Amino acid sequence: MTKSGVDVRGKIALVTGGGTGVGRAVSKALSAEGWRVVLSGRRADVLGKAAAEISGETGHDVSWIAADVGDPQSVSALFDQIREEFGRLDLLVNNAGIGNSPVPLEEISYEEWSNVVAANLTGAFLCTQHAFRLMKEQSPRGGRIVNNGSISATTPRPNSAPYTATKHAITGLTKSSSLDGRPFDIACGQIDIGNAASEMTAKMSAGVLQANGDVASEPTIDPAHVGQAVVYMAGLPLDANVLTLTVMATTMPFVGRG
Repeated sequence: MTKSGVDVRGKIALVTGGGTGVGRAVSKALSAEGWRVVLSGRRADVLGKAAAEISGETGHDVSWIAADVGDPQSVSALFDQIREEFGRLDLLVNNAGIGNSPVPLEEISYEEWSNVVAANLTGAFLCTQHAFRLMKEQSPRGGRIVNNGSISATTPRPNSAPYTATKHAITGLTKSSSLDGRPFDIACGQIDIGNAASEMTAKMSAGVLQANGDVASEPTIDPAHVGQAVVYMAGLPLDANVLTLTVMATTMPFVGRG
């Protein structure tokens, strides 16, 4: 039972990119709260290990399904298995995503642009589309979707055009999903994360290119804080929604001119 009075025990949560980093932290936090968590990602070995470890840590069963969110057929198979095995979906966390090479915009290849768009944006759209279909028809009707927007959804880093463009687009997808889901008890919100410690942020302690051309070390935060934020968002009744929420390292160069 959450503080808001919602009983989430046994409710089904799907976390894409759930085997590592932020996705793993979110999955662990949800499982500890009593959600029946399903991890998804491209690497079966990583997913299987993460599911076993999280289950051992929280004492709750954790499942996994390998899928590539950028592939429509793979996403369709993922949701077919969710439907067949669990019969419903109460929470989708669109977390899967990749970055791009930190090179000047004109040096980004079309292939890399396409890969980033597929993983970060197309994947979130495809999963949202399938979640809508299932959430509309299940009983009780409805559910919640939480998108990982990143603070790049509002403010770019140098040499990050593909990643930043997709994260800006996630904000549009979040708002459209929130609006279109409203008549069907489907709530959609976005969490913008700044410097949660993960494989993607491991280089930050060694120094990251800043907007003024300097290279500076940046602080990170424990991804467990992100997990707890998602637990709060996910634990609200469906008549309440966190549309946007930012969790970041307090002293990172984001607010202000940096």
